[in-house]
Amino acid sequence: MEHLNYGAVGNCRTAALISDKGSIDWFCFPDFDSPSVFGKLLDEKKGGNMSFIVGNDYRISQRYLEHTNILSTLFEATEGAFEVIDFMPRYKLLDYDYYLPPELYRLIRLKRGTPRFRVNYNPALNYARGEVGHKTGPEYVKTYAKANERDTIYLYSGIPYDVIFNQQEVLLQRDEFLLVSYNQKLIPIDMNRVNLEFQRTRLYWMNWTNRSKKYTAFNEQIERSMLVLKLMSYQRSGAVLAALTTSLPESIGEVRNWDYRFCWLRDASMSIETLVKVGHRGAAERFIAFITGILYSKYDRFQIMYGIRGERVLTEYDLPHLAGYKNSKPVRVGNDAYHQMQNDSFGYLMDVIYQYYLYFPGTLDEIEDMFEVVKNIVRTVMEDWRKPDKGIWEIRGDEKHFVLSKVMCWVALDRAEKIAVMLQKGGYADKWRCEAELIKTDVFMQGWKEEIQSFSQTYCNTELDSSLLLMEVYGFIDATDPRYKQTVDAIYRKLMFKGLMFRYNNVDDFGIPSSAFTICTFWMVRALYVTGRQAEALNLFETLLSYSNHLGLFSEDLDFDTKSQLGNFPQAYSHLALINTAMLFGEEKRLSKFIRP
Repeated sequence: MEHLNYGAVGNCRTAALISDKGSIDWFCFPDFDSPSVFGKLLDEKKGGNMSFIVGNDYRISQRYLEHTNILSTLFEATEGAFEVIDFMPRYKLLDYDYYLPPELYRLIRLKRGTPRFRVNYNPALNYARGEVGHKTGPEYVKTYAKANERDTIYLYSGIPYDVIFNQQEVLLQRDEFLLVSYNQKLIPIDMNRVNLEFQRTRLYWMNWTNRSKKYTAFNEQIERSMLVLKLMSYQRSGAVLAALTTSLPESIGEVRNWDYRFCWLRDASMSIETLVKVGHRGAAERFIAFITGILYSKYDRFQIMYGIRGERVLTEYDLPHLAGYKNSKPVRVGNDAYHQMQNDSFGYLMDVIYQYYLYFPGTLDEIEDMFEVVKNIVRTVMEDWRKPDKGIWEIRGDEKHFVLSKVMCWVALDRAEKIAVMLQKGGYADKWRCEAELIKTDVFMQGWKEEIQSFSQTYCNTELDSSLLLMEVYGFIDATDPRYKQTVDAIYRKLMFKGLMFRYNNVDDFGIPSSAFTICTFWMVRALYVTGRQAEALNLFETLLSYSNHLGLFSEDLDFDTKSQLGNFPQAYSHLALINTAMLFGEEKRLSKFIRP
């Protein structure tokens, strides 16, 4: 298997991907959606990276420091060994104030002997769209874009800068450091400061995971996936990204390459719901604030996705000068799907809002603000549920009556009705319950196809779709209902291929999908489990876990034959599904409230 063998480090402002050889191959500055300064991931020659050059006799291994998003890469040879600890500072200053500067530390720790290495520092600013220059001063090296000298980053190090830029050999005799910063630092940067930032950041992550629920099975995998989801939340707004990258292809050499550094209401709602389950409500509170903040008035309509600051226009364009991952063009920035109609999005969002009313004691004005959001969503759903849309998979061709879109419209109204009951608004509850029942009747009449003994992808075809497995997850149909069991069986027969799941395998606007969509296989694990095939479900789950990369991370897709990872990375979809699926096979380890820290 050839995996995306990268670790992710970040601080909920931006993140970097670091290869299993210790090379920073993807890093956007100063935010998740900013242009890359290291982009080797999307162009081996032009993209730029930062790495350590060692002799062929060095063995390189990599791990996360336990319970953290701090990455350790160990370089070992007979002559000596050194460890590179990569982290981005993140820690609490006040109750609701965090320190999360746009900077990446590389702490180089001497482990034994006198190891040797060279530093390759090769930034390529603004998606490598032009040449860069370097200005060396007594405290730092400033790298700038020659086309725009205001576009700068700063390098700080205890290693002499001429040694770095001439790629001279470093004979390591003490701990050293490298710091890449978007801003000029206003305090001295030395080993004392580096160690302080490291310890503060490590303590933050360990405290965060310590507050997480613990489970009797697959706890390690659940914790790592929780940390991945946390990494993809944007602290400043509460938005949650779908992935950290753009344009990693679903299939090598094809054109299904998209920018995922945005906040889809669907993906984000699923991520937040999962974080709430494992004990982290803070992210949910920030996401709810994000939702209320993107509506400028009570008559505004929701989009399916937004920029991480709430931007509504996400213009898509190509970067033709970049070769793409493994020469898979185009490389895209922005995402044209932002103006699509995807009626299913509101069901996931309303499900999270329902949990807000269940678990979060808001002030009266906050609860009233949120009820305006509820009514806004309901109005949209009641106006649009009979209309065709693009569906969960963002089909870029003709709009269709996707069955899951109808189901999730039912979910939106079902949860809205429950909210209205909680708020003692019986008139709204009655009206919304009646409309929800109309949707359910419509789905059973037009979505169920006797000829295939299954629900179908759309009202107008008899194709199958893995997303239909979600009908049970969101309470639309019971797992014991024969129609659901028959749908699971039909999807398994039609879409399971070489141990992995297609999302669908009928023709769309780009042809027939040729890779497995990772979340769909997790969905099938649950479907097997709840329909009485528990042993089969566990076997499939354990097999799927074996396809993660060396650090337990998953991308969006897997190659059916090689099981190599494909698509944007790491993928929130995959990790939230891993958590929810793992919970089937174990129980929460409950501590007395008197001893829980």
